[in-house]
Amino acid sequence: MDSINPDTRARIIAAADQLYEAAGRATFPAVGDVRRIAKADMNTTSAVMKEWRRMQTATPAAVAVAIPERVQQAQQVALAALWSEAQELANEALKAAQQAWEAERAEADALRAELSQAFESQAGELATAQSRVAELEAALTGVSAELDDVRGTLAQVQEQAHTAEARAVEIERRAGELRAELDRAHIEADRLRTEATEQKQHAQALAGELATTKAKAEATEQAHQEQRKTAAEEAQRTAERMAKAEADREEARRDAAKAREEAARLAGKLDALTEQNAALLAAMKATEAPQASAEAAPAKPARTPRKPAE
Repeated sequence: MDSINPDTRARIIAAADQLYEAAGRATFPAVGDVRRIAKADMNTTSAVMKEWRRMQTATPAAVAVAIPERVQQAQQVALAALWSEAQELANEALKAAQQAWEAERAEADALRAELSQAFESQAGELATAQSRVAELEAALTGVSAELDDVRGTLAQVQEQAHTAEARAVEIERRAGELRAELDRAHIEADRLRTEATEQKQHAQALAGELATTKAKAEATEQAHQEQRKTAAEEAQRTAERMAKAEADREEARRDAAKAREEAARLAGKLDALTEQNAALLAAMKATEAPQASAEAAPAKPARTPRKPAE
């Protein structure tokens, strides 16, 4: 216990007091929690915590002493009663000491359980840390490979930089040529501005002529409007005549249709009469044939063709 560093001991006790007060002084703090706050190793923390727990549970025990002779002589009866009361108090103190010892033993058992759990937790943390170290080593291997790739890329970039420098020299030369062309363009622009001024003056002169021409055009337009008005009136009259002619033509078409119907009707009647006339002629010929045979039998004179009756 004496080999523990005072600063470490002070940190552990301060952490235990802090956690004990935070718990409302109801339960003692766990060793693992104290170790994390004090940032101490498990063995030192458990040793200091044992001492701290004993300090929290320590209770002064009453010690029985002999009655002084002077007191016996002064108050024999009162002393006997006082002694009896003192014996009872001593017994109560002894019982309290026994209870404290039992509580300390239970606390020690709980402390051993906490230490076992803390060691198991620490072993798990160690395994996790070892796994993390393995992952970091693997990552380091990957980073080394990436570093090699970066070196290769850097070499390519440097080569591209040299090419870019050469290109920059070429661009600078071309820029000089463009500046010379720009100067020539400025000279040409000045010449064009002069020509534009002259053309503007010419345009102003043309604008005067255009105003005169516009006035003439307006007068001509007014005359054209009058002509268009007259033409519109004439077109209106022509349209009216055409409408009347169309009505007359429609009426003539209706009359022609009626005439065609009447002609068709008369043609039908004519066909019927023609058929009747043909039938009548046939009947007459059939009647005249026997008579002609009888008359022609003796002399057989020459027959004169008979004109059909109309």
